Amino acid sequence: MSPRRTRGSSCMMYVIVGIWAVAVPLAILLQIVKHDPAVGVPLLLIAFAVGGVYAVRRARKAEQRRLEAARWAQIREAQSREIARYHTMDPREFEHAIAYLCQRDGCTNVEVVGGAGDLGADVIATAPTGHRIVIQCKRYGPSHKVSSPDLQRFGGTCYTVHQAHIAAVVTTSTFTKQAAGYATAHRIRLYDADSLAGWASRTGPAPWHEPTGVTGPAA
Repeated sequence: MSPRRTRGSSCMMYVIVGIWAVAVPLAILLQIVKHDPAVGVPLLLIAFAVGGVYAVRRARKAEQRRLEAARWAQIREAQSREIARYHTMDPREFEHAIAYLCQRDGCTNVEVVGGAGDLGADVIATAPTGHRIVIQCKRYGPSHKVSSPDLQRFGGTCYTVHQAHIAAVVTTSTFTKQAAGYATAHRIRLYDADSLAGWASRTGPAPWHEPTGVTGPAA
């Protein structure tokens, strides 16, 4: 049996059960009203009141779900537009775009230092939290993942050379499993295309607000 047919059968079962759940008590109440109106009519009114409250609550929940779905659709659309814009940039433009995001969101002393001899750092700034943040920018295509060697080169300098409180790698792509493992071990915050899109569209946190990150070099 196909998944679609299985879901259809399940929905039909729920409909039948729902009809019985309403019809049987209603039939009993109508019988009570018929034989003893003094008792049955108040019970029937109470049942309708309870049913009305339940229906209103269900309608409100359905509207909340609809509004939430619409909100997330708008967020996804905004994020998609943002990441598409970054894919049109060359690496140097991307570094300046990340520096702009830092400055936009309250960083001070923002510097674009990427280039020959940068020792892994592309953007350095003082975050609104007071921490020194060092960012490496990787403007890669969607199929070109940031690898563990990429992270290792950055991890060897971000704390010892650049004196970072917070070290982050921001990319228009994603990270390999090995790169993610290295980043976790060395407390480097990773921002892939989705995280970058969230930051750029103000629908996600900036790197210095990453709740799971731990600042400072590994012991």
